[in-house]
Amino acid sequence: MSATARPAPVAAARAPARRTGATAYRWVRQLHLWVGAWGAIAAILYGFTGLVMNNRFGENAWPQGASEDSGRLALAIPASASATPDALKVWLADTHDLHAQVVRKGKPSEARLAGKPVQEPPKWMLSGGTARSSWSLEYVPGNATAEVKQSRYSPLGALTRLHKGYGGGWAWSLLADSFAIGMILLGLSGIWMWARGRGARDMAGSVLALSTAVIAVVLVLAFG
Repeated sequence: MSATARPAPVAAARAPARRTGATAYRWVRQLHLWVGAWGAIAAILYGFTGLVMNNRFGENAWPQGASEDSGRLALAIPASASATPDALKVWLADTHDLHAQVVRKGKPSEARLAGKPVQEPPKWMLSGGTARSSWSLEYVPGNATAEVKQSRYSPLGALTRLHKGYGGGWAWSLLADSFAIGMILLGLSGIWMWARGRGARDMAGSVLALSTAVIAVVLVLAFG
């Protein structure tokens, strides 16, 4: 009689744990749903443009969107602006309303002067604009002038630029960061919900385990 009554306290002790697990599952599920709703349009956008860029090589390459030169402008660079890349960036913004979003300093290059090799200083490359239109400037320190090249992009070209983080400005960068964090949360919450209630043997034979193995093999091949 006493042997049959002993499991009752054990079952009563497990009840709070089950309730806690059920509550946690509901919260994680709600997080998964809300984050998924927030990033649903972004997932479609990034998925589409990712497919486009992933198929840009070979004989059957997908259209990548068109770009065309929309103008060129020669600028006289004053001595005050040629001191540093930051000084040139500030001067372009103040005098020509060209706000550089990317500033790069290239490596020194080799040229020939009177048949002798000479070392040229590293070029400064500044660029900016929007997803639909952009500008770029390449400047060799010490030169009196530099040329600004302007380009215009088709809607598909603009979408791929946004995918790569070009031309969206700080607002797009902030929004894209929120989507990236959302993707991480979707992955973590999805794994948690998938693993809940499954044992090690079930997990080893699941789609999640197969996906992990395939990704691992592909990454090894890619990095090798």
